Amino acid sequence: MFAEKLINWYQENGRQLPWRGIDNPYYIWLSEIILQQTRIEQGRSYYERFVTSYPTVMDLAEASEEQVLKSWQGLGYYSRARNLHAAARHIAFDLGGRFPDTYEGILSLKGVGRYTAAAIASFAFGLPYPVIDGNVYRVIARMYRIYTPVGTDQAYKEFEHLLQQLIDREEPGLFNQAMMDFGALQCKPVGSDCSACIFRQECLAYRGGVVAELPVRPRPAKIKERYFYYFDIRWSNPQPSIIVQQRGAGDIWQGLYELPLYETEVPIADSKLLDKLGAVLYNWTGQEPLSMEVGPCLTHQLTHRTIKARFVRVNFDGKPAKMQEKMRVVGLSELKSLPISRLIDRYLSEL
Repeated sequence: MFAEKLINWYQENGRQLPWRGIDNPYYIWLSEIILQQTRIEQGRSYYERFVTSYPTVMDLAEASEEQVLKSWQGLGYYSRARNLHAAARHIAFDLGGRFPDTYEGILSLKGVGRYTAAAIASFAFGLPYPVIDGNVYRVIARMYRIYTPVGTDQAYKEFEHLLQQLIDREEPGLFNQAMMDFGALQCKPVGSDCSACIFRQECLAYRGGVVAELPVRPRPAKIKERYFYYFDIRWSNPQPSIIVQQRGAGDIWQGLYELPLYETEVPIADSKLLDKLGAVLYNWTGQEPLSMEVGPCLTHQLTHRTIKARFVRVNFDGKPAKMQEKMRVVGLSELKSLPISRLIDRYLSEL
């Protein structure tokens, strides 16, 4: 009776979203990748942007990586955009434009994990694979009073085994959507109205008074602080120009453009800031600037890192005498078309 009660609840209370009620695997895939760790309100606009800019998987495959990163700008986790692009190229050029229609085939796509594969398999092809996200973990952990820490392989196997018994095999997509919405709207992390829940009689956590204890989450990773000093190097002769560089592989924001960066393991003391940064600038450019001003610290929070950034506004009379190999001169108008991190975008927007 679990699936029947859940689906009845969903049909009365479920959210109306643009990627619901469709069986286009490409659009479902876009929505699932975009919505990973992204609020629906924010994800909706990105989904609509991608569907408009890249209406078919071939359109996405034929776009440049720089175009895709620019469309993704602001969502974070840019490796997902690169994986999305790589998988689209694989579908378009290696699979003849045909989206895989089996769970194993979908799972083989670059950047697609078990959750996304189950979502596409059930929503697009009606295959009975349960989706397991944070909302689903919470509902099942409370229903069955499970204390296994979520997000682990042990938990995934345990919860998947239970869900395989609960899923509606005739309408697995509808069941999965209902599970996600029930967790998002009814069985919330905090503030759930358990007395009005359709499963209050069955829920072991509610009956035992331990709803707030579940689900159990693993110990969070230690947050590392990094100290960034960005150089905003500009001049107006013969036209307004600025220096940028592209981030390489093996670190955050791979492939995005940024201002020339000097990173330190500890913050530079204010008493030494101008001398130290002035020496770095001279080493890079071989000349003294007309002016140099250090702005206040901007804090940018990532999942496992806290970025403490300061921006150094530098004015030259013209193009510097020399530049580092990875530096590139662009016009100020061209800067708007390049994919940049949210931190750089925030700084430029606040000027």
